[in-house]
Amino acid sequence: MPEPTKKEEWSLGESPVGEEQDKQNANSQLSILFVEKPQGGTVKVGENITFIAKVKAEDLLRKPTVKWFKGKWMDLASKAGKHLQLKETFERHSRVYTFEMQIIKAKENYAGNYRCEVTYKDKFDSCSFDLEVHESTGTTPNIDIRSAFKRSGEGQDDAGELDFSGLLKRREVKQQEEEPEVDVWELLKNAKPSEYEKIAFQYGITDLRGMLKRLKRMRRVEKKSAAFAKILDPAYQVDKGGRVRFMVELADPKLEVKWYKNGQEIRPSTKYIFEHKGCQRILFINNCQMTDDSEYYVTAGDEKCSTELFVREPPIMVTKQLEDTTAYCGERVELECEVSEDDANVKWFKNGEEIIPGPKSRYRIRVEGKKHFLIIEGATKADSAEYSVMTTGGQSSAKLTVDLKPLKILTPLTDQTVNLGKEICLKCEISENITGKWTKNGLPVQESDRLKVVHKGRIHKLVIANALIEDEGDYVFAPDAYNVTLPAKVRVIDPPKIILDGLDADNTVTVIAGNKLRLEIPISGEPPPKAIWSRADKAIMEGSGRIRAESYPDSSTLVIDVAERDDSGVYHINLKNEAGEAHASIKIKVVDLPDPPVAPTVTEVGDDWCIMKWEPPAYDGGSPILGYFIERKKKQSSRWMRLNFDLCKETTFEPKKMIEGVAYEVRIFAVNAIGISKPSMPSRPFVPLAVTSPPTLLAVDSVTDTTVTMKWRPPDQIGAAGLDGYVLEYCFEGSDNWLPANKDLIDKTKFTITDLPTDSKIFVRVKAINAAGASEPKYYSQPILVKEIIEPPKIRIPRHLKQTYIRRVGEAVNLVIPFQGKPRPELTWKKDGVEIDKNQINIRNSETDTIIFIRKAERSHSGKYDLQVKVDKFVETASIDIQIVDRPGPPQSVKIEDVWGENVALTWTPPKDDGNAAITGYTIQKADKKSMEWFTVIEHYHRTNATITELVIGNEYYFRVFSENMCGLSEDATMTKESAVIAKDGKIYKNPVYEDFDFSEAPMFTQPLVNTYAIAGYNATLNCSVRGNPKPKITWMKNKVAIVDDPRYRMFSNQGVCTLEIRKPSPYDGGTYCCKAVNDLGTVEIECKLEVKVIYQGVDTPGQPVFLEGQQQSLHNKDF
Repeated sequence: MPEPTKKEEWSLGESPVGEEQDKQNANSQLSILFVEKPQGGTVKVGENITFIAKVKAEDLLRKPTVKWFKGKWMDLASKAGKHLQLKETFERHSRVYTFEMQIIKAKENYAGNYRCEVTYKDKFDSCSFDLEVHESTGTTPNIDIRSAFKRSGEGQDDAGELDFSGLLKRREVKQQEEEPEVDVWELLKNAKPSEYEKIAFQYGITDLRGMLKRLKRMRRVEKKSAAFAKILDPAYQVDKGGRVRFMVELADPKLEVKWYKNGQEIRPSTKYIFEHKGCQRILFINNCQMTDDSEYYVTAGDEKCSTELFVREPPIMVTKQLEDTTAYCGERVELECEVSEDDANVKWFKNGEEIIPGPKSRYRIRVEGKKHFLIIEGATKADSAEYSVMTTGGQSSAKLTVDLKPLKILTPLTDQTVNLGKEICLKCEISENITGKWTKNGLPVQESDRLKVVHKGRIHKLVIANALIEDEGDYVFAPDAYNVTLPAKVRVIDPPKIILDGLDADNTVTVIAGNKLRLEIPISGEPPPKAIWSRADKAIMEGSGRIRAESYPDSSTLVIDVAERDDSGVYHINLKNEAGEAHASIKIKVVDLPDPPVAPTVTEVGDDWCIMKWEPPAYDGGSPILGYFIERKKKQSSRWMRLNFDLCKETTFEPKKMIEGVAYEVRIFAVNAIGISKPSMPSRPFVPLAVTSPPTLLAVDSVTDTTVTMKWRPPDQIGAAGLDGYVLEYCFEGSDNWLPANKDLIDKTKFTITDLPTDSKIFVRVKAINAAGASEPKYYSQPILVKEIIEPPKIRIPRHLKQTYIRRVGEAVNLVIPFQGKPRPELTWKKDGVEIDKNQINIRNSETDTIIFIRKAERSHSGKYDLQVKVDKFVETASIDIQIVDRPGPPQSVKIEDVWGENVALTWTPPKDDGNAAITGYTIQKADKKSMEWFTVIEHYHRTNATITELVIGNEYYFRVFSENMCGLSEDATMTKESAVIAKDGKIYKNPVYEDFDFSEAPMFTQPLVNTYAIAGYNATLNCSVRGNPKPKITWMKNKVAIVDDPRYRMFSNQGVCTLEIRKPSPYDGGTYCCKAVNDLGTVEIECKLEVKVIYQGVDTPGQPVFLEGQQQSLHNKDF
């Protein structure tokens, strides 16, 4: 028999072409899980092949379930072993599951159709593929037909091989009446390949594939056996419970025979009976069961022969036939039959096509013992057909008719108007429990997380959560299989809403003055609401004004082109549509730079500091004042300097590091969140001043019964504020009440406290006052007793009066003679023992001294003056010699004693009036008779005779002489009465030879510098004189630093007099000045101190300076 072609041949587990194609079409529609499907392949016998399937796990929460099938129903998971291995892996990066099925050492019976199914929850996917197994090249080995039917899985070595016979069910075609026993081998030999499976099902063949293999090998010629004259048939068949007979005939009856079943020797028993008839050896197997369906062989010597025993189950009969059924669409239909055996294998057919149930199938099969049910859920018209059931022993069929029920609309859909965000629920009820379709505006409705289609019995709902504007439309529900529609109109409205999420908690909008405000407020509502803006009950219109409103579909905008302060206020927005109204208030705050503060006030000043206060600005710009910046400048300067870089939170500030005595101004800037204001007006100019140090050396000068006179020395440190005066205070012992002794400031360092109780004790203190205030007081260390003490008089003649006091005529005489004595002494003056004429000489007495004053002295005022000081009985005397001198008179006579050569001898007599002073010398002059121009010949000549030399021969001369004393030359001179003629006598006069005189001299100051006080603002000069040869170079220095190219100083040098002019000095210019003279012979320096005082007038408040009128501007050195 020729081997059938591949197209005609289909093995067990494969389905007919039409049915398999339908399943593949269904699987292709559900191919939603596979990323890579297994592909069919070809392998040779004994080789390996692997099939791979990949599933994407990106949307899966857990691993999917994968099953591999051979044919229609055989699950290969139970067949895993040495010939079949299943493996799965997972790639985390790509999230792909890989499933592999590997067939090892393939055999010919492994060929066929395979299927891979993957499921995950409600998702399902499958794929079919074919495996072809070809014999390896070369000579085909001999195959024993008995070994072709061997079994697997019964504890033998071949367990795990892909033998599928165990999964086949024994079926038998229903027989209406007894039929003769059929030889299945003959049927298979003569049948077409397409009928193999039908024959196997009808006759209960369990290993169809093995039988087909044996059919291929039956044509082979078996070689003759030496042990067996007749061998076993290739196969035997027996019904379950029957008896089978195996018989072989031996060539040698002496050979020992052993029977085996699946390789195990069979021992005699009631089931297995052995018979020997000559050369025949017979084995009987009684009461055959399914376990006896095995391979059997017999051995004789070294040879053996084998066979297969197939045990056939008895046919299964249909004991209760199917019945024709009529149903309506949507109903549950059950077709029922009953068979003769429990749990029998039954196949259901629809119009001749087998019904294969599955996860997605509408058909479900239920078995309850002998009863079998075909259940159709929700029957439709397509389910009307002829249904049949087939068993191994019979079949039954019936017709199912499915019709539509008359449909009634119990609850129609109603039009709905819902608010935005609410739930839309379209509900209808019909008389039948059937499905239907929902459409919106003619398009099918797609379910989503928000839109749900609910079908519960006869009730159909379309539920839309959180209605949106796009949900508005015409909805229609159409029941399936009926030409009926249920329409409804849905309208979504939304009350107007004002969305203020972008504003702060109190709905305040801040804008900077001068900027444009465009306040866009999102609004919502369906239909779109109308927006109206207003302020203070006055509507803001749309247009082109500076303040206007603009409307848009989803927002309303308030526009202020150039914001002003007056635009601040509450603005209202009102929305209105048919769904309702909405109202909101928005506060617009226009902020600006703050106004400048008022000019600050300087309340107190110190040596380098002051305390200033100010008031906050009247308008803070709509934003709180964050702080202030403070600047200062010198009065005469234009450059302001900032004093703080961190904001000052208070309204007081203390500038420091100022220069004492220099006038300053301060101003304030206010700062808010917008920026810095303009500066305030400058404060009144002020000068940092310090109080002086306390007065020094406070002592008691005198005490009487009612007065106490105190004296003291000025403070050591006075400073730029100068010293305005002193305040003397006292308090009685046992009291803390200090009383001022003087109502007005006193300039002197001595004051008498009057009207004191006698015998009382007082404490005294003194304060120095200047423009900066009062200094620390200087206390007298102990209490003073107010009681007069007699002190003997004592005259203290100044040192310069202890010798003759000389003055020139016309000069003033002012002599101060200090004395002591208590109580006040009595004074008496006498001149040359006679009382002084007070009309010519003024006498002024005080408690501590007496003064002789002569406005214009005359020579008659010369004489001895006696002073007498008397206290009680005590007397003290002293004398003073006063000499008033004048210029002397001329000499009494001048005579020419002799003339010789170029010489003239003169003699004269002293003057009659020496001017009340000794004659210190004479001055001799000559004059040519021709011109009578006088020339001095000799000065400061002490003798009364002289020789005049180097006269010109031939000339005639006159001579005159002046007297000289301490007051100078006499006003007139005495001239010779006759002249002296220098005759030409021919004598040659040789001038004497003199050596050159060396005039070189090291520098030397002839007039030193003296300590000087200067007034600030007025030019001051320092003078000294120096001589030296060669002329020395003069350098001026201040505090050891040379003064070079400084415009504040001017330096002059004229005839050895050196002058340094300081232009408009300030306290800063005070210090030690030095004049340095240098020439080749040496260097000399001289120093002096310059103190610059500032003049002030009065004190109004502590630390507040008040300037003299007209002097305020000059006290500030603009160059400083």
